[in-house]
Amino acid sequence: MDHVAERCHRVLEPLHAMINFAPELQELMTGIGLKPGRMCALASRVAPLGAVTLGAVSGVFYTFNPELIARLVPPAWTLASPETIVATRFEAVDAALRRLLGPETISSPELAEAATLAREAADGCVADGRPMYAAHAQLDWPAEPHVALWHAVTLLREFRGDGHVVVLVGHGVDGLPALITHTATGGGFVVPAAKKLRGWSDEQWDEAAERLRQDGVIDEAGRLTRRGTALRQELEDGTNRLAERPWTRLGHDKAERLHDLGAALSKQIVAAGAFPDGIFADPRFTNR
Repeated sequence: MDHVAERCHRVLEPLHAMINFAPELQELMTGIGLKPGRMCALASRVAPLGAVTLGAVSGVFYTFNPELIARLVPPAWTLASPETIVATRFEAVDAALRRLLGPETISSPELAEAATLAREAADGCVADGRPMYAAHAQLDWPAEPHVALWHAVTLLREFRGDGHVVVLVGHGVDGLPALITHTATGGGFVVPAAKKLRGWSDEQWDEAAERLRQDGVIDEAGRLTRRGTALRQELEDGTNRLAERPWTRLGHDKAERLHDLGAALSKQIVAAGAFPDGIFADPRFTNR
């Protein structure tokens, strides 16, 4: 049976992730001085941590190539302050969700209910050992329900992500192998997008994939073997255990209600074109 933490994560994740592909983010971030492209999404996610160094970011952005982070993140602090970037990200979220959901949904009681439930769940998270969650949790709560919903979903997402890194480290799975094996599940990026968005070259990817083949984790076609499938299941089970605290706080009935509300909202933004074609294999992010 699916774990409640996984089920809710799956339907809420599009509501968080849409900002990374929103034209509003590019427009507003370049308006404050950031360079167009991946700097806007990456620096805006890092900004709650403050003007951190390459080493600090590489330590928490597990599946990203440190070479990509070096090119995009420390230089961003010379173009705009982290505080300005954080505020601008919230502006972009507001504009993007208004476009994707429309005024009727934005003002609906269902969206307000989802925001309230998501905040209640997020209040069950703890900062201990969760650097990305802790940084985002220090930010002020937005007043508008749709932006508050995004912030709550982001807190839950970063809380889960921090725990996922703990599980990966505990299993001895480095960043690039983690990305390759997740892509092989069919539940994330397609391979070309994974390489581009995380900054890995074909050579780096192929070298890591060859080591995974030698270890019996993937086969010659890049598919998970029985051993690889078992490994990914162990990783997801461990991640779910570390992510269950906010859902225990929320309780079964409220979690199911948030799941249903989140699924409807995510379906709406996907249908409105929140995500470009050719990025995700995961059907949550594709209008089909």
